[in-house]
Amino acid sequence: MIPGGQPNMQQLLQQAQKMQQDLAAAQQELAEAEVEGSAGGGLVTATVTGAGELRGLVIDPKAVDPDDTETLADLVVAAVHNANATAQELQQQKLGPLAQGLGGMPGLPF
Repeated sequence: MIPGGQPNMQQLLQQAQKMQQDLAAAQQELAEAEVEGSAGGGLVTATVTGAGELRGLVIDPKAVDPDDTETLADLVVAAVHNANATAQELQQQKLGPLAQGLGGMPGLPF
């Protein structure tokens, strides 16, 4: 801090730029990371990126019953939901500490 209790603006700017770089790197890492979720004991498996983009869906032939497509649809929804929940956990791990850092910057109203 400079005299008078005012934050050093140059230091604040450097901290903000560093956090912006860290955030961009974490977002890129999330976009490249893949996680899986499954349902029906592994009959349906969904793969999503850490950012939540659906990348793949694997359906075991045992899950396909032409007379019961509703159950298959439920399994697909459950697998994608499970994968997205895992992706959200990954987001919290990668982005959570960065968001917490915002509150620790002196002079900012967070």
